[in-house]
Amino acid sequence: MRVLRIVLCCVPGAVAFALLVLCAVGVGGHSASPGRTQTARPKSAQGAAWTAPRPQIVPRAQWLGQGGQEAFSRPPPRFADRVTAVFVHHTDTPNDYDCADAPRTIRDMYTGQAGARHWDDIGYNFLVDRCGTIYEGRAGSADQPVVGAHTQGFNERTVGVAAIGTFTAGTDVPKVMTDAIAAIAAWKLGLSGIDPRSQVDLVSTNSLSKYPAGTRARFHAVSGHTDGNLTECPGEALMAQLPSIRDAAARMEGRRP
Repeated sequence: MRVLRIVLCCVPGAVAFALLVLCAVGVGGHSASPGRTQTARPKSAQGAAWTAPRPQIVPRAQWLGQGGQEAFSRPPPRFADRVTAVFVHHTDTPNDYDCADAPRTIRDMYTGQAGARHWDDIGYNFLVDRCGTIYEGRAGSADQPVVGAHTQGFNERTVGVAAIGTFTAGTDVPKVMTDAIAAIAAWKLGLSGIDPRSQVDLVSTNSLSKYPAGTRARFHAVSGHTDGNLTECPGEALMAQLPSIRDAAARMEGRRP
């Protein structure tokens, strides 16, 4: 099903933006609540704070280049009231890159999505390279619960994290990369008091997802793109790592096994 994978999976920007059809597809139809900075420390029933530290994040301005200036005009970010789930993606780009070149890869995706496709911004909230470096994607994501454009029908109250590379069956997934994904999940979900190993209910906003608009569906708090959409993203190898990513994120939140 190579053709299906190419059409439906996460595809880079400038190199092959014509194939960006259903990967980080646009935001579904409900309006979001006013934005607020994620600073609250939710408590468990026992009074413990299930929060994890904010991981080190390379700011958006650093990969934008040219003094951090925006290449395309965009509307203000849309905000949710909180984050209840994380969707993991891969970018379907080569794996043998030098990590110093990751910013250029992100710029290419931004050019393809916000430029050629006329999206309001890059679709992912965060991207992670094979050296474990975390990059802010969509503007504002490092500070607030910004609604992305990564998992059609399920962008509300979720965060999209893209692993830079292609992680089909048999591909090695660097541990520093999965640790970085876990750190994002622990931080964002912890702010809402959510155990990364739990399941959550999300309501579809777009019938082009696996679920008709208005349908309530249950997901792992840390899920793969394929769980919500007809795609092979984030690849079998990365999907196989999700249980260990959930466990690692729970430990980072201070939860017991």
